[in-house]
Amino acid sequence: MNRFFKKIVKSRRRWFFVTIFSGILVFLIIPVPRFDDPSSTVVFSAENNLLGARIAGDGQWRFPKTDSVPEKYETALLAFEDKWFYYHPGINPVSLARALWLNIKYRQIVSGGSTLTMQVARLSRDNPPRTIGSKLLEMAMALKLELLRSKKEILCRYASSAPFGGNVVGIDAASWRYYNRPSYTLSWAEAATLAVLPNAPSLIYPGKNSAVLKKKRDGLLLKLLSLNKIDSLTFRLSIAESLPLQPKPLPALASHVVENMAAGFTGQNVKTTLLYDLQCRVEDIVARHNREASQNDIHNFAALVIDIESGNILVYVGNAPDPGNLHGGMVDVVTAPRSTGSILKPFLYAAMLQYGEILPNTLVKDIPINFSGYAPKNFDFSYSGAVPASRALSRSLNVPAVEMLVQFGEARFLDVLRSFGFTTFKYPAEHYGLSLILGGGEATLLELAGAYASMARVLLHYNEYGGYNNSDFRLPSVIPSSNEDRATWDDQPIISASSVWFTLRALQQVNRPDERSGWWNFSSSGKVAWKTGTSFGFRDAWAIATTSRYVVAVWAGNASGEGRAGLTGSKIAAPVLFDILDLLPKDTWFEKPLDEITTVEVCSESGYIASQFCPDKVNVEIPVSGLKTGACPYHRIVHLSKDRLWQVNSSCYSVAEMVQDSCFILPPGMEWYYRKLHPGYNVLPPIFEGCESPENYPMIELIYPRNLSKLYVPLEMNGERGRIVFEAAHRNMGTRIFWHLDETFIGETDHYHQMALCPAPGNHTLLLVDKDGNTLKKKFFIVTDVHR
Repeated sequence: MNRFFKKIVKSRRRWFFVTIFSGILVFLIIPVPRFDDPSSTVVFSAENNLLGARIAGDGQWRFPKTDSVPEKYETALLAFEDKWFYYHPGINPVSLARALWLNIKYRQIVSGGSTLTMQVARLSRDNPPRTIGSKLLEMAMALKLELLRSKKEILCRYASSAPFGGNVVGIDAASWRYYNRPSYTLSWAEAATLAVLPNAPSLIYPGKNSAVLKKKRDGLLLKLLSLNKIDSLTFRLSIAESLPLQPKPLPALASHVVENMAAGFTGQNVKTTLLYDLQCRVEDIVARHNREASQNDIHNFAALVIDIESGNILVYVGNAPDPGNLHGGMVDVVTAPRSTGSILKPFLYAAMLQYGEILPNTLVKDIPINFSGYAPKNFDFSYSGAVPASRALSRSLNVPAVEMLVQFGEARFLDVLRSFGFTTFKYPAEHYGLSLILGGGEATLLELAGAYASMARVLLHYNEYGGYNNSDFRLPSVIPSSNEDRATWDDQPIISASSVWFTLRALQQVNRPDERSGWWNFSSSGKVAWKTGTSFGFRDAWAIATTSRYVVAVWAGNASGEGRAGLTGSKIAAPVLFDILDLLPKDTWFEKPLDEITTVEVCSESGYIASQFCPDKVNVEIPVSGLKTGACPYHRIVHLSKDRLWQVNSSCYSVAEMVQDSCFILPPGMEWYYRKLHPGYNVLPPIFEGCESPENYPMIELIYPRNLSKLYVPLEMNGERGRIVFEAAHRNMGTRIFWHLDETFIGETDHYHQMALCPAPGNHTLLLVDKDGNTLKKKFFIVTDVHR
């Protein structure tokens, strides 16, 4: 007997271990529910408002897995599907027994008895046919899932993967597609509707079998009332709510940002830095101006608003609305390289201040120029002779900008632009030449706005931290980023705070003839520094502004590159710019970087540091780097006759009777235009008969061509060699000049001194002589290649 009992015990022990081992083996073999279906890319604003989404790769609106389930939806779902969810281990024997009894009673499958965990297992298998084997597998998978995952994770997985009719999957997608708002804002009626939908999504969904859907929803609401989850008033109001008739379109704000995020963050929830309300209002502004401009066949606009401190993009409008993409509305103009026009001029002005090559109001040439055939003109085709650098910038004069680039150098300026973060200038300086400052290169609105924001950030941070960190120069982004570590400082800043301060001060004075006077109302409530630009052929219109907190940038034109008359920065882009500025909060202006600014005596007429010969001096603030600039070159001591009517010298006049005077003397070319606008300018008196002409202020100047070492004779349309126009200026406007080419008299001019020549290839000598014997001799070279 003892042996018999020992055998039984031994046999049971063996079966026990076999059972345990088999159970472990089955547990390991049973798959864990996996969900590898692609997700939609969903893009949110900084406040977590939905901007837009792109459908998943399999054509389903399936938002990425949620990490929380809305309280109302969870309550309704558990009441409808699995009220014992938080108590069972994945399967509910009572529910299974009840389902079995009902199926036998009605001789058809009327209940599956599945828990939410089992439904998650079934969803992971793409809803296979209902069989006993499938049910057993789902039960095993549910048990394993409960061991490996928390109840919250299982509930989130169900809510993210349940079908809601059509191509809508998951509670978040369903909430937006059917109610056009986030799931956590759903009413009780809406939550109940979405709770019952996955029960039979192919048969019942909004727009199909609505009566059956309403009956199921109202039944669930009645159950919630009986469970004391809602009160009677809520119940009555809920059953009175209508059902959604059909899926609604998703929000479609910042469509180009959404498209970019879909390419870079496929299948993810992406939170951006965009401000929802501001984005909406700016898109409305752009759409309104686009409707007006389209009457002139101007069809595309783009706009950015950037927070200076963080570099975050707050508004991103990649293009104007364009239903049907008839005018290239799909093109993201914010990142498309376009001709810069004159929008780069502030960077040259700031760089020259930085390196001490000009002072804020240094006089710059503004006369007709011609550099080997490149002859830019001011926008209004007028010339001032000489103009303060700051005024040349605020008036966006082209000729002074080219003169400044000649002084600074194209290669140096190109290096400055690249250090600011521009990546579109890929060629060497020789490729762009002097046209670089007037639109000879291309830039994107994103990089331009980023460069203006970087300049402002330098000033902002210098005043805050007292030093430089070149990480301030960075591209704006719609993806949130933490502030840069400022533990390290740069001894050699890309641009100095004082240079930025004086540049922005000049840009506050921008005043174009075609401005609307109402724009100046903005300056009474908040300071703004702004600049416009127009590319050659009226193809691109730019307007960029900075306040102490924001940079606003606008581009207008046609994505096709077609130019239109009237397409200028001041007429088309600037009105959009100021409408956007009106939306932004006003703030105080930047603090002055006092450590980098000094006060010096400056010549009131030339803007240079005053020399000993300058009679009128003023104390002005300049960047410390400006102390390296030279003294005023235009004030000189002139010897005059006793009656001050003649220039004299010791060779023809008594020294005892001479009068010395300090005179403001511009070169003849500058003087010719300058004195027309400055009646108080005193022209030098003529030279006394018999006196030698002074060499330090010549009477004749060749205005253009300037680069005489290499001149090209152009070809006319008929293939014949054309002519080069030479232009000279004389201090005495009515003086006659006699022109000689290679010692051969070729003509004379009076008042306006221009001569069209067609020299043969090779070296030549040009001699100009006035009636008083004053001469100017210039050598030049004509290249053989007339085709250039």
